[in-house]
Amino acid sequence: MVTKPLADSEESALELVEAAEVAGVVNMMSLSTRFAEDVRYLGALAQDGDMGEIYYARARSIRRSGIPDWSLGFIQEGGGAFRDMGVHVLDSVWWLLGMPKPVSVMGVSGAKFGPRGEGYWHFRPQEEEFYTQYAADDYAGGFIRFEGGIGLQVESFWASHQPNELQIELFGTEAGAQLRPIKIYKTVNHAPQDIEVNLPKGPKPWENIAEHFISCILDGTECQAPLRHGLIVQEMMEALLKSAETGQEVRLDD
Repeated sequence: MVTKPLADSEESALELVEAAEVAGVVNMMSLSTRFAEDVRYLGALAQDGDMGEIYYARARSIRRSGIPDWSLGFIQEGGGAFRDMGVHVLDSVWWLLGMPKPVSVMGVSGAKFGPRGEGYWHFRPQEEEFYTQYAADDYAGGFIRFEGGIGLQVESFWASHQPNELQIELFGTEAGAQLRPIKIYKTVNHAPQDIEVNLPKGPKPWENIAEHFISCILDGTECQAPLRHGLIVQEMMEALLKSAETGQEVRLDD
């Protein structure tokens, strides 16, 4: 069991995945957003075909002041907002889309708060000795194109002058949906329907993760989130950050 992201680079992530697969052990990503009850609910709708063809999505994770300050690893090279937070919404929306093959990525990223000693967890002030070591992004966003023409806009901000938000929006031919709060948008008999879904209280994401992982080990259940999924997500993350650095589109279908 490995938490997100797999590693601080695509090369390290590939090494980890290959080692796990060669060893033949049950291997799984610990993904608290993908295993949340609301994401699983939308996933069931998508898999049952209730939304028709899902052809576009938006996903974002935004904090107003939330740069982690309890470990330098977050803010040094290999860390950053997109690898820490963006990975959650990117993985979840990719799963909701049916895990299509990524084709190309365009991205932007930067650090507008952290290097100035601003935007840290719960607005805490920081010592200059700490924030002058900042060497990662505190925001990143971009566009991913998948096989079949599916498009995804994804954003992650550790700090911003915007309210806190974690949101996923799906655009389907038969219905659309948003994650928090869950709403389904349809047109029935030429009239729009906005359906609010009130999920009953269920297990916490960590309970769902543990239950599934144990079932994979003891019962031979096929793992829904193997490390190889994490590798594909890592490839998309690194491509977005590379695109931001170079100003060029990164192709993933070569």
